[in-house]
Amino acid sequence: MTFPNANKPEPGAAVAKVVVNLSLDREFDYRIPERLRGRVRIGSRVFVPFGHGERIGYVVNVVATSTVPLLKDVIRIENEGEQIPENLVALARWIADYYCCAREVAVRALIPAVVRKGTLLRKVRRTAVLKPDLNLGEILPALEKKAKKRAAIVRELVRLGGRCEVQKLLHLVKAGAATLEGLAEKGLVTLEQENVDRDPFANDTVLPTVPLTLTADQARALEQVMTSMTAPKAQTILLHGVTGSGKTEVYLQAMAHCLEQGRDAIVLVPEIALTPQTMERFRGRFGETVSVLHSGLSDGERYDEWRRIRDGRARIVVGARSALFAPVGRLGLIVVDEEHETTYKQDEAPRYNARDVAVVRGSFENATVVLGSATPSLESAWNCRAGKYVMSVLPSRVDNQVMPVMEVIDMRSEAMQRGGPQIFSRRLETEIKETLERGEQVILFLNRRGYASQMLCTKCGYVAECPDCSTTYTYHKHRAELICHLCGRVLPAPKKCPGCGDEKIRFSGLGTEKIEAICGRLFPHASLGRMDSDTMTTKDAYRRTLNSFRAGRIQILIGTQMIAKGLHFPNVTLVGIIFADMGLHMPDFRAGERTFQLLVQVAGRAGRGEATGRVVVQTYTPFHMVLQHALRHDWPGFLEDELATRQALLLPPVTHMAVLHFRGENETKVADTALAFLEALRPVLPAGTDAIGPTPCTIAKVRGRFRYQISLRNVNMLRLGPILRPLLARQDRNEVEAYVDADPYSLM
Repeated sequence: MTFPNANKPEPGAAVAKVVVNLSLDREFDYRIPERLRGRVRIGSRVFVPFGHGERIGYVVNVVATSTVPLLKDVIRIENEGEQIPENLVALARWIADYYCCAREVAVRALIPAVVRKGTLLRKVRRTAVLKPDLNLGEILPALEKKAKKRAAIVRELVRLGGRCEVQKLLHLVKAGAATLEGLAEKGLVTLEQENVDRDPFANDTVLPTVPLTLTADQARALEQVMTSMTAPKAQTILLHGVTGSGKTEVYLQAMAHCLEQGRDAIVLVPEIALTPQTMERFRGRFGETVSVLHSGLSDGERYDEWRRIRDGRARIVVGARSALFAPVGRLGLIVVDEEHETTYKQDEAPRYNARDVAVVRGSFENATVVLGSATPSLESAWNCRAGKYVMSVLPSRVDNQVMPVMEVIDMRSEAMQRGGPQIFSRRLETEIKETLERGEQVILFLNRRGYASQMLCTKCGYVAECPDCSTTYTYHKHRAELICHLCGRVLPAPKKCPGCGDEKIRFSGLGTEKIEAICGRLFPHASLGRMDSDTMTTKDAYRRTLNSFRAGRIQILIGTQMIAKGLHFPNVTLVGIIFADMGLHMPDFRAGERTFQLLVQVAGRAGRGEATGRVVVQTYTPFHMVLQHALRHDWPGFLEDELATRQALLLPPVTHMAVLHFRGENETKVADTALAFLEALRPVLPAGTDAIGPTPCTIAKVRGRFRYQISLRNVNMLRLGPILRPLLARQDRNEVEAYVDADPYSLM
């Protein structure tokens, strides 16, 4: 990767280059009037004339002159406290170039929508303060005769020491606001007003913690991070630590060192589900200096947290993908936990990978970047081999804990012995029963939600398929509904076949809801919990479920990939992987890598306390290379085998890839547009870049739109972007939408 320098205002700068909230991929020049010179800076939010009206825009550069004649003036600076730090504007420019999106789209990604809207959401607290030195001996008797409610307010203020929040005061004396206003008009009470931050942690109790004694491996890793933070050029460090090796303690102590240097830190986690536990650990160590940013916050909370960070009142930011753009003052450290996770990749413009952009931001601001994982991505491992990153290894668990014992159950043999396919093997049933009898806890993992993956009729062969997508409906028994997991279409589940009217319709396949139902029958005395996107629908659902599991009120936790990483529950001694093959045979070159990572990560939830953990892996392909490496927790062996395949086929990370997507309602028009685009692209492609396609996507239709793609291999996005953007700009988006996905995580 090559990194452009941040823009620097030119001497005598009098022209602002502004992007407005329209996808035009253009910067517009405006004259900075004398009254605003010195105040309009790179990152300023400004109000500018545009067309026949006015718009809010962001200044992306400030220069001395312009080639545009008769420039219009910047009207005013809009909310000076909400401007973007200059270093982030340079990062947005890089994102636009690398991920081939409009400049204003990249700028928008830097700011939460609630801040971008320009509507102030400050929460105001009003306080009533009794004027000092009042002669209450004269005032109170007079008030008692004429205005008993006013007298009651004065007496209550005296009892409370002279001041009280207005809402509370009026509630205590059962009075209206007009009564209090009357006292203020007479000069007996002063009404003060202050901004108050909404606190996302208001109902949380966090116990303070102290730094733990590090193992020799942890100490070496910490020393490597600390050395980078004081070096003239900071490094990107891949912290490869097995599950339970104490990576988080290394992060915590590295952050303490960062704060001692007067610098700030950002911690990225891949799932909102991990945020409560991560926040608890960081707030226990650093208290109120920790802030959180993720989509689970209310608009008001998100606004206040962003302002706390922007004002320097929060020094450590924890959150999901978008927290990478937190407006911290002096960035010293970025931690990307579980760096291999696909959720760091955004699936809409700008289609950035937060892990990779974290490395770029670290380069811009000379901040150390720590990428942590028990199963690092092949891209990060490849960058270590190329000398771009350095690796630090934590090869064993802390406190002499042993890795969980993994046992494979061949479900083919199970089916032969029991007369048909089974969901629970006898071995897994026995292990669950014995674990519960010991008072220990169980995690059951299946990476598919719902009750059954399809509804079919055995008489006429009817299968319930979504008319808008190339997929079947998933049956959700609790809601008695058929749901398309691609477009969200919902239908009532029919009681008889829509094709032939037969009442013996079947719901085949399985999901987490079915696993929960089966567990309820097999283990009727066990308390069950389920974590998937169907159950985690409210703001506090993650916290409530995880707190119940930690407290032992849930004995068996069933879930999808959101329970597969980062969670630390010492009483979990058994993990059951219901269908290890799921996702292994997908038509995607990353299928093996994703399966290996999921299996090792979910297995790592077991045995994190005193008792040895056990993992039961149910599979129909017990001798598959991926499963064999996962059983031995053998990431180096998997890496060598998988890289050999990728090198032979010239697939990432050996080369970079980009995919051009085309989608529209008319399949012929989509195919023709993709072909015409390829014909225009081929003559100008850089030497060595291969173009494959156009071909229908694996999932050919989603939300009523047909999908085609062109795969580009061996690309340099900073060279390819200037070629693609003019071609994309000429596309008629009314009929066919075209976009670029650089470094795609999936080819589905």
